[in-house]
Amino acid sequence: MRKISSAAIALLFSFTPAFAQQDAPRIDGGDTAFMIIATALVLMMTLPGLALFYSGMVRKKNVLATMAQSLIATAIVSLIWIVIGYSLVFSGDSPWIGDTARLLLKGVGPETISPFAKTIPEILFMTYQMTFAVITCALVGGSVAERMRFSAFMLFCVVWFFIVYAPSAHWVWGGGFLQMLGVLDYAGGTVVHINAGVAGLVAAVMLGNRIGFGRENLAPFDLSLAVIGTGLLWVGWFGFNGGSALGANSRAVFAIVATHLAACSGALVWSALEWFERGKPSVLGVISGAIAGLGTITPASGYVLPWHGVVIGLIAGGVCYWMCTVAKHLYRYDDTLDVFGVHGVGGILGTLLAGVFATRAVTASATDPGISGLLDGNPAQLVIQAIGVVVTLVWCVIGTWLSLKIVSLFVTLRVNSDDEREGLDIALHGEALHQ
Repeated sequence: MRKISSAAIALLFSFTPAFAQQDAPRIDGGDTAFMIIATALVLMMTLPGLALFYSGMVRKKNVLATMAQSLIATAIVSLIWIVIGYSLVFSGDSPWIGDTARLLLKGVGPETISPFAKTIPEILFMTYQMTFAVITCALVGGSVAERMRFSAFMLFCVVWFFIVYAPSAHWVWGGGFLQMLGVLDYAGGTVVHINAGVAGLVAAVMLGNRIGFGRENLAPFDLSLAVIGTGLLWVGWFGFNGGSALGANSRAVFAIVATHLAACSGALVWSALEWFERGKPSVLGVISGAIAGLGTITPASGYVLPWHGVVIGLIAGGVCYWMCTVAKHLYRYDDTLDVFGVHGVGGILGTLLAGVFATRAVTASATDPGISGLLDGNPAQLVIQAIGVVVTLVWCVIGTWLSLKIVSLFVTLRVNSDDEREGLDIALHGEALHQ
């Protein structure tokens, strides 16, 4: 073996400072490829996932109108996000709302990296976060399906985005006061699920119940569509929760496994309760339990172990079942597709349970001591989570009420009784499914 001269050794060590800069932000090809896939998966959750899931649970005369809500929410929110939404959420250092530094994506170039995602292009991080805003607005439509005017829903998406979504997303993910307080929300328990569920409940109450609610048969038209939609949502949730690691790493895998297991246990619990109470497990119950598990694990997915996902899914299946089958009829509110009972309640549960199950076993690294919850010896985290839930709830109730009041100044919120009985497909869109 040839000897290395002292001059060569000196030359080698002269390059050490360059290697010491490895921690500086740089675009990683593997992370970028993973996040492109995750972005596509989350967009698939809305189109066609949510569109099929929702349309399969309404009556035949409202199938196309329900699909149209998911379609138009995608178009409207995507454009708002590009113009100003991304900037309001992820730029600036205000604890309340972002600034206009990224207006029309100003300053976002091929090599630009966001401080919130240091190994992928900022344009990709922007697009990934856009898909979250899209599905949040689209989810709200499930509560007012079969009776809200299409024009009112379009305007609502715009107003509600600015009043509710953008501020709360900044508070939790964009460096706002809830993030500084230490609220844990890995992939959208507060920002997505509590906001969508609570907004849906407020909107459902303000619009009033559907004609025939509690008296007529309002059974779903085609649950096979809803089952297909559930499958797309389930797979898409791997991008939703796994992608929130913002890179191809072990934490993303832990989040995906916990997500899948929560969906499985949620589906089984809902089915078991329904089987015990009614004598038969329905297909609607299986898919509702799965979605309840998926929504509830979302805020905790990147902080917990796989078995925690099983427990969270079990809790979600039971509590959400009670909300959708008992509380809904007890208080007689017509949340058409149970957005509050599944997503709102699931988001509240999951955000609180993140403060219970968060563990250093998943979150710690060589440079980070990690995050712990109640079971890991940090009961204060549960208190912080409760503060995040209360703030989100209060702001969403006020903001949604205000948004609908503003919309009502320009258009009528609800279709008339004749159009509702005829069906929104014909009344609003002049189209119908083949007989």
